[in-house]
Amino acid sequence: MEFTENQLKASICRDSFWEFVKEFWSTYIHEPLIENWHMEYLCNEIQKPSERVFKQLPKEYDLLINICPGSTKTTIVSVMHPIWCWTRAPWIRTINASFTDRLSMINAGYSQDIFLSKKFSTLYPEIKPRTNRGAVSLFYTENDGWRHAVSVKGSPQGEHAHILSMDDLVDPRGSRSDAELLTANTFMFDVMANRKVNQTTSFAMMVAQRLAQNDPPAMWLKKKKQGQLIKHICIPAEITDDVRPRKLKRFYINGLMDPVRLPRKILDEKKLDGEYTYAGQFLQSPIPIGGGIFKTSKMEILNIDYKSQKGWKLYRYWDKAYSKDSGAYTVGVLMGKDPHGVFWVLDVVRGQWSSEEREEIIKQTAQKDGVNVIIKVEQEPAAGKESVQATIKNLAGFNATADNPRSKGSKTFRADPYAAQVNIGNVKLLKADWNDEYLTELSFFPNSTYKDQVDASSGAFSFLNQKQLYIGSLR
Repeated sequence: MEFTENQLKASICRDSFWEFVKEFWSTYIHEPLIENWHMEYLCNEIQKPSERVFKQLPKEYDLLINICPGSTKTTIVSVMHPIWCWTRAPWIRTINASFTDRLSMINAGYSQDIFLSKKFSTLYPEIKPRTNRGAVSLFYTENDGWRHAVSVKGSPQGEHAHILSMDDLVDPRGSRSDAELLTANTFMFDVMANRKVNQTTSFAMMVAQRLAQNDPPAMWLKKKKQGQLIKHICIPAEITDDVRPRKLKRFYINGLMDPVRLPRKILDEKKLDGEYTYAGQFLQSPIPIGGGIFKTSKMEILNIDYKSQKGWKLYRYWDKAYSKDSGAYTVGVLMGKDPHGVFWVLDVVRGQWSSEEREEIIKQTAQKDGVNVIIKVEQEPAAGKESVQATIKNLAGFNATADNPRSKGSKTFRADPYAAQVNIGNVKLLKADWNDEYLTELSFFPNSTYKDQVDASSGAFSFLNQKQLYIGSLR
């Protein structure tokens, strides 16, 4: 049996998502395709779980892809993939989400251009659009397949898809906004996760830049650590230890993922936008190379019996959250300075408590520390003097006073002196179960989700570093 050229093309593109991308590139992009290894790799990795959906087999994993702007990620994931799926299974339904309605609609329009193109109808004459059901945001095949465009502020009400696709749920300009991050994460977990046709066979994929400590990819990676089946692909613009799978490092040329479209000169220009912006968008790590303000790799974790040694100076600094439901934490950091001038973080008490619980824990902690530890309580303008005075009254018998840190500058400004000692290796941690959370917050600061531990540490350090005789010295 002889086949026409169009039949052969259709068969090749049907069998290979990458071949489909190359064949249909010119249907909506006028610039020539500049191929790079990562494009074929991503197409193949996306095709694997898609094939299981076509065959209605149980999914093996959801797919997380971290990759930089300018890598053709949106073309592959949001534009081409939904249409290619129809060449294999015209009944497939996809929900494609992005951070704004405008961007979602633009991507949907490009997808529709491919679907309605002369090339597509020539190669796949059996796959037809349903008449009178061809809106850009939601368009159909005659086989009841559809592609629906949504944003994080919308909702595919009542609709369930075989494949859920999320393409940059957070605008890079809003990545430091807690409200925007919360909106994106709520949409991801409360909306999209419940829009699968079948929880067993449907799969979700997310392609995104890393922008913040608690951005949507970070939330997925937490789920992965908890046992959720997620395959993680990470392709930074420059080679780093974050490349996943690690075998992909061999494809980098002179340390670059794509030396043609993202050469060293272009990347150096991007670095001028700021080290945090570059680290997140191009290196897929919200922490710049070498760390942020705090180089936490310099902090040794050791066991030490400081209570049995002489000459220590000790402060416990409290940064209070004034409501259990505020989302913030109450933190009390015990910091010491040993006779050799080395600073130690000896204890961190951290929690979200009601006012009564908080005051009781602060008092119990003081009793555990002993009277040789000086206590400082942060007084925020929003809280007023009354709450701080109540805490100090509750600490009768201990050396406790209030501190107004805002008079000393911004959080980052106040953290700088402490960071300087951390970065020369002059701050050590007492080994304890709070170490990991403490180091994580310092690593991401000032872009950390919470800053309470940094604030309390900066406060304790500022008093420990004063040139005076400390009443709280252990003699």
